[in-house]
Amino acid sequence: MKTFRLLSLPRMRWWLATSLSSGLLLAACGNKDVAPTAAGASAASSGASATSAPAAPASGASAAPMPPVTVSTVAVEQKDLAVRLRATGVVTPINSVDVKAQTNSIIAKVHVRDGQFVKNGDLLFTLDARTEEANIVKAQAQLDKDAASLADAQRQLKRTQDLAAQNFIAQGQADTAAANVQVWTATINADKAAVDAARVAQSYARILAPQSGRIGTVNVSNGATVQANVTNLLTITQVNPIAVAFTLPQRNISDALGALKAGGAPVTATLADNGGSFKGKLQFVDSQIDAASGSVKAKAYFKNDEEKLWPGAFVEVQQTLREIKEALVIPQGAVIYSARGPFAYAVENGKAVVRPLKIVQAQGAEIAVTGVTLGEPIILEGKQNVRPGAPVVERSKDAAKDPKAASSSPQAPASQASAP
Repeated sequence: MKTFRLLSLPRMRWWLATSLSSGLLLAACGNKDVAPTAAGASAASSGASATSAPAAPASGASAAPMPPVTVSTVAVEQKDLAVRLRATGVVTPINSVDVKAQTNSIIAKVHVRDGQFVKNGDLLFTLDARTEEANIVKAQAQLDKDAASLADAQRQLKRTQDLAAQNFIAQGQADTAAANVQVWTATINADKAAVDAARVAQSYARILAPQSGRIGTVNVSNGATVQANVTNLLTITQVNPIAVAFTLPQRNISDALGALKAGGAPVTATLADNGGSFKGKLQFVDSQIDAASGSVKAKAYFKNDEEKLWPGAFVEVQQTLREIKEALVIPQGAVIYSARGPFAYAVENGKAVVRPLKIVQAQGAEIAVTGVTLGEPIILEGKQNVRPGAPVVERSKDAAKDPKAASSSPQAPASQASAP
């Protein structure tokens, strides 16, 4: 079978002219086989032209229909949804006191050690109190001296009153004696106050625990010089009960305040690394919202008999604020958020239908919504491939678990997927 190569138009004209002239010469020479060759060349060229033309499409071909989208669905449930708050909290002591001396002195004796637990009123330090003791003696001596003067003035007053009654002296002398008694009485009162002040100063030499708790590091030792209200001797921290500080989102403040008025909402604090969980109650909600974070500070109190909650530790706080009764619940993964608001795809008569939603409360992997009906199938997986009104086919539970079964899900026939 001979094949012909397609030539360009100018070259083809030259070839035809040459062939015709050659054929005429051969015909004139009596060679009859050349004419069919020229004719065959023409036919072959015309056949080649016909072969190069595109074939017309089949008249019976049509566009392929949209194949169904394989999805998985969940049914809308109705149940009571507890509104829980999860946050990170810090263990803080309810009370923590820095113990300082109230007078300039020298440590005579330290009665406690680092890390010791003390009760309210326990003796912590003894200061050098010799100066204060001397001041007490001095003030007491002055009191005794002035008391003697008062007694003498009282006797003088009695004598002048008797003489004035008998008109032996003027009444003015009796009045002067009475005023003298009043002066010495006032002096006695001042002396008593001086004695009390000296005793108060002496009491500063005995430093007692202002509260029960655990002592931190003792910062001084025997013989150390302390400055009044400056030198920090030690810190006492209350560890039982103890508090956990955390923050509440602005949207949950009303629920927290309602629980606080009802006696305090239960709060659970969990330590990391299996440190244990502890139950307490909400005790405090701050009166001002932080404008930067949109949250408010809160505290919960916990019993700490085993002393596992230690100040400064981080805990996970869980708090049940309220409970929504008979809420319609779907997985959060089924909700699609758009500029027009949240929505979900439901399956109705084998097609995807848009269901606009109103969010009631999100909790963990679930979300309470309105806009759906109880038991309605909602598309969970495959929703990214779905459009409104698109046909869908639900993936079986076994296919969802088995990838091989998922790959064998029903598909459109090949004849429908593309035209011949």
